[in-house]
Amino acid sequence: MNLLIIRLIIFAVLFFAGLKLYRMYREWKLDREELLEHDDDARQEGGQMVRCSWCKVHVPESDALREQGEWFCSSAHLDRYLQEKKEQKPDDRE
Repeated sequence: MNLLIIRLIIFAVLFFAGLKLYRMYREWKLDREELLEHDDDARQEGGQMVRCSWCKVHVPESDALREQGEWFCSSAHLDRYLQEKKEQKPDDRE
């Protein structure tokens, strides 16, 4: 009789340990899928990456500025690029 109770207790402990491990695995899997979906959404929202013509940093196309076929990460870099381009044009004519 004692052996039967010990077996029953061991079986119950193993059953609840297995159930706990299964629940932990299922939670980990759902969290992982949610994280992957979030990463995919972030990539789709950001769109294609473009390179700033001034500093050569890559930024999402949705955040970039475009002027004369060139991409820029900020208006400051756009202004610097245009100013430098204006300064170089008179030198080319001479």
